[in-house]
Amino acid sequence: MRFIIFIVMGLLFYSCNSGSKDNGKKTISVIPKGTTQVFWQSVHAGAIKAGKEEGINVVWIGPEKEDDRQQQIALIDNQIMNEVDGIVLAPLDEMALRRSVRAAVKKNIPVVIMDSGLKDSEDVYSSFVATDNFEGGRMAAREIGKLLNGKGKVVVLRFVEGSASTEKRANGFLEGIKEFPGIEVVSDEQYAGATKSTGQQTSENLLLRFRDDSGNLTFDGVFCTNESSTHGMMLALRRLQLAKKVKFIGFDSSDPLISGLKNGEIQGIIIQNPFKIGYLGVKTIWDVLQKKKVAKRIDTGVAFLTLENLNDPEIMEIIYPDLDKWLK
Repeated sequence: MRFIIFIVMGLLFYSCNSGSKDNGKKTISVIPKGTTQVFWQSVHAGAIKAGKEEGINVVWIGPEKEDDRQQQIALIDNQIMNEVDGIVLAPLDEMALRRSVRAAVKKNIPVVIMDSGLKDSEDVYSSFVATDNFEGGRMAAREIGKLLNGKGKVVVLRFVEGSASTEKRANGFLEGIKEFPGIEVVSDEQYAGATKSTGQQTSENLLLRFRDDSGNLTFDGVFCTNESSTHGMMLALRRLQLAKKVKFIGFDSSDPLISGLKNGEIQGIIIQNPFKIGYLGVKTIWDVLQKKKVAKRIDTGVAFLTLENLNDPEIMEIIYPDLDKWLK
């Protein structure tokens, strides 16, 4: 029933926000992995900015949670039925979304993939706009290696199975940590799930597994591969009174994580530029519709946020974009 209701809501949303057949403007559907996290709100703002610059109707519609593959598939199919002019998609699953993307392109609706890849489909979509997630993981490994002076045990907490972007981050970390032979990865098989609540529960179970008889942790560092897993791990460390007991590197910023950085619970955060991802996603699909040649891969950059560079103007622009200017 929820599935049917969501499709109906999508139809209503589209009818209220497009008007491409009435006003002569092109309509682009931007379909993120989720709609609630700050990361996706920044992507949304960037997409709206690009749409306004190019005179495009931008339809923003996505699943509520970042693990509802079927909901995202239904939304794509819905936009195909509405005959939108183009789609910018952040696939929840690198395999499950391939059929829908192929269906769109078959209907002459070009697709630009953003944020997270789609496996074995480079010949189908027009361009891939995203962070170099593998390099982001390698960066995290280098930083945690420095924090541990090249010695110790570390844990990697993944996001959800099938998420290409976060899997690349984890794999990049595992590759990068090989530069430190004195560091052992003692766990990298756990998945946090799509929310901070599931992330906290998984993290608590993991922390309990790696405690000795005195209650002390038996590992020295932790890397989490996205915002919700980082947030969940931070909450778990607090709840078990283990905050500041390990060197902690997260991925993606939010106000709670920046607070954790300021009070010493987190030592660093790998940050993307979600505003830029949304902006370039829409700009690129517009170029495709204008028959312009576009790069197959567009790298939107990655940086390392610490307490020391938190107030740098370039960093502030990434972590505190003016969302109200574009979303209200």
